[in-house]
Amino acid sequence: MRIETENVNKRFGGVVALEDVSLEFPSATVTAIIGPNGAGKTTLFNVLTGFLRPDSGSIHIIEETCMGVDSSRVDLAGLAPYEIARKGVGVLFQDVRVFDKLSALENVAVGVKDQAGEKPGISLISPGRVRRQEAQVLNRAGHLLEFVGLSASAHLMANQLSYGQQKLVAIARLLAGNARVLLLDEPTSGVHPSMIDKLLDLIQKLADEDGRAVIMIEHNLEVVNRIGEWVYLMANGRVEVFGQPNEVLHDRLLLGYFPTL
Repeated sequence: MRIETENVNKRFGGVVALEDVSLEFPSATVTAIIGPNGAGKTTLFNVLTGFLRPDSGSIHIIEETCMGVDSSRVDLAGLAPYEIARKGVGVLFQDVRVFDKLSALENVAVGVKDQAGEKPGISLISPGRVRRQEAQVLNRAGHLLEFVGLSASAHLMANQLSYGQQKLVAIARLLAGNARVLLLDEPTSGVHPSMIDKLLDLIQKLADEDGRAVIMIEHNLEVVNRIGEWVYLMANGRVEVFGQPNEVLHDRLLLGYFPTL
């Protein structure tokens, strides 16, 4: 599954937030979006996830067959956030959002879609079915915590975890909801240096081994150089430079936005 935008525009009054933004985020790839504050990166994420509607342009999510052939193409522009999430797009916010009073395991289990226990009628008519599915959901949540390296902390309350561990829980919860496109807003921000390698290894694994399209906003250019396969440099709502990290991070235009390089 991949996601594409074509000539997306967004204005706030007289302020141009996005101008003719055309991007492609392939599956099995980590794509980084960099740029100064006010470049339009967060607005782009909000448009991709449905929290903002573009003024014009299209946003498509494309399903691919195992042979890489497009099998379906759905326009996301105009859909509500929950509809886009159901299409397989998940977002990790910069300010990580977990349920403090639930365990790590319970936080991940919440992400599983269409649980029978969510429907009062089924709970009354078929409690056995609900209990069986709850066991299956918790089992799946346990496997996902193991996948992100947190199985030993499964029964700790979320507020007992470090900030980096909470981000891992939030990623596992996105996986529980079958997100195939992952939007990560500054995933390493606020994370203790001892956790950054673990987090980046997981992000790389999600793309390389799991085949997901991973899109990250990141200010740390060392991180971009390490795991980004493609990089978009945005400024003033436009895409200024696109290429591989070794090309973009040595572009003269980049020095205008990051003069300390």
